[in-house]
Amino acid sequence: MTKKLPILVVDDSKDDVFLLCRAFKRAGLDPSLIHVRDGEEAVDYLSGENPFTDRARYPLPTLMLLDVKMPKLDGFDVLQWILTRNELNNLRVVMFSSSFQREDVEKAKVLGAVDYLTKPTGIEGFDDVVQTIARKWLPSAE
Repeated sequence: MTKKLPILVVDDSKDDVFLLCRAFKRAGLDPSLIHVRDGEEAVDYLSGENPFTDRARYPLPTLMLLDVKMPKLDGFDVLQWILTRNELNNLRVVMFSSSFQREDVEKAKVLGAVDYLTKPTGIEGFDDVVQTIARKWLPSAE
C-alpha cells in the first residue's frame, strides 16, 4: 500500500475546491487533499503554525495548487514568502487561477511556480485539469 501524497489546495472558492476533489476521485487518484481558504492560512500551514503544528496530521505537501486572487495574502504573496524558506525548496507550486493574464503567468513563473493552469468553467474541464496535474506533477505508480 502506498502512502497518499499530500496536496495543499489554497483557494477561497468552495465550489472550485469541491469540483477539484470530485475530479481527483473521478480520475481514480487518491491523494490527500488538504484545503486552506487563503494565503494567510497557507503560510500558517506551511510554517506549522497553530492549528497546523502536528506534522503527522498536517504533513508538508509535495504539491500545492495555489489560487492567485484571494483575501488576506494573494498567491503571489505566498510564492514570495516560499522563496524565503529553504525547507520548502522542493515544494512544487502550480498556480490554479481564473486569471490567464500574461503578466500573472510570467510573475508566477518568476516567483517559482512550476506551472500555471486556468480554472475551467465546466465540470469536465476540472477532469482535464486533474489529468494534466497527474501527468505532469504526480509521480506515477510503478
